[in-house]
Amino acid sequence: MWRRIFAARKAPIRPAAAPRSVAVVADVPATVDAGPPLAVVEDRFHRFVLGLPEATNGAASPAELATLRRLEAIGERFDVSGLPRLPSVLPQLLRALKNDNLGGNQLATMIGRDPVLVGEVMRVAGSAHFRTAQPIHSLQHAVVLLGRDSLRQVATLHVMKPILQASAGMRGHMAGPWLWEHAERCAHAAAFVGRHGGCDPFEAFLAGMVCHTGTGAIVRLLDQEAPTTLGPFSPAFLAGCMRIGARLSLRAVRHWEMPANVLVALGERADPQLAPGSALGKALACADALAMVQLLVERGLLGAGLDYSRTWPPHFPAPVLLRGQQDLRRQFTPAQV
Repeated sequence: MWRRIFAARKAPIRPAAAPRSVAVVADVPATVDAGPPLAVVEDRFHRFVLGLPEATNGAASPAELATLRRLEAIGERFDVSGLPRLPSVLPQLLRALKNDNLGGNQLATMIGRDPVLVGEVMRVAGSAHFRTAQPIHSLQHAVVLLGRDSLRQVATLHVMKPILQASAGMRGHMAGPWLWEHAERCAHAAAFVGRHGGCDPFEAFLAGMVCHTGTGAIVRLLDQEAPTTLGPFSPAFLAGCMRIGARLSLRAVRHWEMPANVLVALGERADPQLAPGSALGKALACADALAMVQLLVERGLLGAGLDYSRTWPPHFPAPVLLRGQQDLRRQFTPAQV
């Protein structure tokens, strides 16, 4: 069953744009209307992902509580052997990229074992962001041009996109594309915010990319286990489902042998009773919220002109998160033509 839940399919990858420096900006004027609380943003995001209407009641019904208990039991029996293994080239490549003694030709040989990854590296190296006066004439040339940080991001995006995009949604609604769009934004925001908290930029990027892996499993389970008589789901029920999804995300990253700091951050995210204590856990909590707001604004489900300073988790100074919000808008909001 879990193999079906996490089934992957091939898809072309579009990596997130490389981070750019952001100028310090003034605080939002007091006359700007405040954005909604974080709990409201999360509920609206999850309804968007699942294709659900607005809730008609706040408390969980007896039928919803019974469904939650059933989902909890299924989650406890979660079998990590049903998860797809990450391609062997990814952990090998990530380890190699930490070795400063490896040259571009050795990295190119390793990447060359995955034809799809080769195509993605060549495509990104030829993009407008990296384009040079001379055409890219070889994979080794592309590897040197991208550099280690960009190579790690390209490799991670290449592997995670089909896993996240494969998530089917409620009653035929496709949740996977929205989970992927959130993952791109969350990874970008985590790397941006994490730099202000002393985090390794790639570990922050990786945490943001994988933090909703379990949400895809919950989406499929709800389609299988939730009776249609439950209606649009109460906020309390939906929040309970997403807590189960966070625990499944933690089990997934353990199975994939992600870095220790990523495991700690995902473990903190899976325990809603405790505020995150690690630097990466704090950065991930803020990046998740930033990415949700950005995606909802892009889809017209939240106002772009609201003051979200009281929406963000209180783990970083408000000016840092405001700059992170503006950086996301610059990177991901489509240009008006």
